[in-house]
Amino acid sequence: MKKQKVVYQLYRYAGNAIVAKKDVPFELKLSAQLVLDEICFNWNKWKLESGINHAIDTGDKEKFEQLSEEYRRYIWE
Repeated sequence: MKKQKVVYQLYRYAGNAIVAKKDVPFELKLSAQLVLDEICFNWNKWKLESGINHAIDTGDKEKFEQLSEEYRRYIWE
């Protein structure tokens, strides 16, 4: 059986060069996610606290009990 020859012919690329994007390091992604989680946690906790305070000021017992039940998850450690 005869061996087949493979011939490669190289041509110069005439288009623009492609620049690869540098990937963001894992540590930076993780720290950004943790900061965003902390900001969202604090904002949600603040909204619940202000809702509870408003319910106390207006005397709405049902709203107070509902919001205080949700707030317990934020103060549990």
